[in-house]
Amino acid sequence: MKNFSSDKKIVIYTDGGSRGNPGPSALGVYFKDFEKKYSFYLGEGTNNQAEYKAIIFALKKAKQLIGKEKAKKTLVEIRADSQLVVNQLNGVFKLKEKELWPLFIEIWNLKQDFLGVEFKFVPRQENKVADFLVNQALNIEAQKLF
Repeated sequence: MKNFSSDKKIVIYTDGGSRGNPGPSALGVYFKDFEKKYSFYLGEGTNNQAEYKAIIFALKKAKQLIGKEKAKKTLVEIRADSQLVVNQLNGVFKLKEKELWPLFIEIWNLKQDFLGVEFKFVPRQENKVADFLVNQALNIEAQKLF
C-alpha cells in the first residue's frame, strides 16, 4: 500500500447502470491508485440510484483501504460519466428525485471522513474500466436466469 501524505489525492472512477431504468442494476468502481476493481449486482433500480450507490461504495472502500486517520488527510477525486449526478453532487443542479435524497445525504456524510471530496464529470470513453465492470456484473447476473 502506498504511503499517503496530507497533500495526497486518490482518483476513483465510478459508474452505475440499469438495464430498463428501472431494471436490473449494478455498480463498478476502479481505484486507479491501487489498481483495484470492484463490481456487483445491486438488484432492481434506476440508473441514477446505481450511480449514487457506486459513489457511496467508492467512498466507503476508500476509507477502508487507506484507514480512518489517513482519510482525514486525503483528497478524493470521484470521476463519473453521469453529468446529472456530478452536477447534483456539486450543487449545480437541484435534486428533484425523492428516492435519491437518502443516497445524497449518505454521500454528504461520507465526505466528512476526508480532507476533501471532488466530483468530476468525465466522458464515457475515459470511464471504460468502471463501465466494463458494471456491464460485467449485469451480464453475470443475467446468465443466472438461464
